Amino acid sequence: VHVVDDGAAAVEIARQRNFDVILMDMQMPVMSGLEATRAIRAENSKSGRHVRIIALTANAYDSDREACLAAGMNDFLSKPVALDALQEALAKHDRRMG
Repeated sequence: VHVVDDGAAAVEIARQRNFDVILMDMQMPVMSGLEATRAIRAENSKSGRHVRIIALTANAYDSDREACLAAGMNDFLSKPVALDALQEALAKHDRRMG
């Protein structure tokens, strides 16, 4: 597990490491979760990798979900995140399960 303080740091560590999943907060300093996801997806298109990105946000409107998915995220969880919802999202996006 790696924790970073802002979106730019998330992009940088995603360049350096091959994660199975990234839990991306939407409200971060320097670069938002949407911007960070777009940057990671741009890197993924160059490298051929595709890390799964799950949005974590207090904004639970359908428009927020749509914005996250449009930015390239694989899933969306609203805060506070329930453990069973997190486990379900992780299982759904587990590489070993397809």
